[in-house]
Amino acid sequence: MGYQTFEDLEVWKLARQLKKDIRKLTREFPAEEKYRLTDQVIRSSRSIGSNISEGFGRFHYKENSKFCRNARGSLMETLSHLIDAFDEEYINEQTLSRYKIQILHCNKVLNGYIAYLNKRSMDNQ
Repeated sequence: MGYQTFEDLEVWKLARQLKKDIRKLTREFPAEEKYRLTDQVIRSSRSIGSNISEGFGRFHYKENSKFCRNARGSLMETLSHLIDAFDEEYINEQTLSRYKIQILHCNKVLNGYIAYLNKRSMDNQ
């Protein structure tokens, strides 16, 4: 995997698309949620790609893996916020399901990247 920049990573591309989709979705949330749920779900979705890129910049597999695990936490936090949006009836079940599929796909790719980083870390010991 000869990546020049984090922008080459498929997982970062998936996280970026999720972040953009979340931003569009939250435009439909009620105004009173602007500094509550809207802010939280936007922040958590931005954190996914930010952690992936920060880890990439560390140049050590073990550190990179740690930041990717943080990204995985932010990914699950984003899902939790979307479940909150569903519970508050800001989104319907179909929308939640669509995002859940997108998030779980991103998680699967992220887990694969973490496994790759962990293997490389072990190979370099």
